[in-house]
Amino acid sequence: MINYLIVDDEAPGRANLRLALAAHPDWRLQAECDSAAAARRALADAPAAVVFLDIQMPGESGLELARELSRMAAPPLIIFVTAYNSHALDAFEVHALDYLLKPIDDERLARTVARAASMLAWRHGDGYRNALRNYAAVTQPAHAEVLSVRSVGSIEQIRIQDILWLQSAGNYVELHLTARAVLHRMPLSRLEQLLPPDQFLRVHRTVIVRRDQIRRLTVVGDGRHELTLACGARLAVSERYVRDLKACL
Repeated sequence: MINYLIVDDEAPGRANLRLALAAHPDWRLQAECDSAAAARRALADAPAAVVFLDIQMPGESGLELARELSRMAAPPLIIFVTAYNSHALDAFEVHALDYLLKPIDDERLARTVARAASMLAWRHGDGYRNALRNYAAVTQPAHAEVLSVRSVGSIEQIRIQDILWLQSAGNYVELHLTARAVLHRMPLSRLEQLLPPDQFLRVHRTVIVRRDQIRRLTVVGDGRHELTLACGARLAVSERYVRDLKACL
């Protein structure tokens, strides 16, 4: 059985979700809570595997509670259930498993329930433990071999050797791989500390490239520099990094 908690300040919202989840016999309601404080007390009494959490609630929001829960040694899976779609990025930030919009669609809920069950099963395996261990390791000042990238509903291991170049995107970094880009929540300056300096080179305030990808440095326009990588990417180069880049070439 999968024990779950419903946290919503509106009684109809709690009732609708409870009735929808009744179609899944392996799921057992542990408690219904009308506030973050009530949820905190319920979890202290008996841990739940999954928390269905409303975002906009009086007093303490669901996002605040989710941030607190995500710092636990063994946090429950968090599934946001809300009438607003403007909080998706915030849900991503606290590593929510999923983000459901009210009114709840039964097929969408079924997919979320299946995903949660798979994630809970994975938690008992080496893959999940290794991913979390690597994710926690990014707080240590050591060069990494693997990055554990968390997104809504998944944790993916990205090998450092597979990264061709990186670009800052606010509080995130775009990890450019051979056929796709992955968004990782970490400032570029922090991630740079984890990259082996003999393999990577910063060429711009917002860009770091793999050294073996460097192919051509070109002067363009009014004296600006452009770097061409083996993968075909063309990237602007800051003047302050031109000397290091020429030395690498």
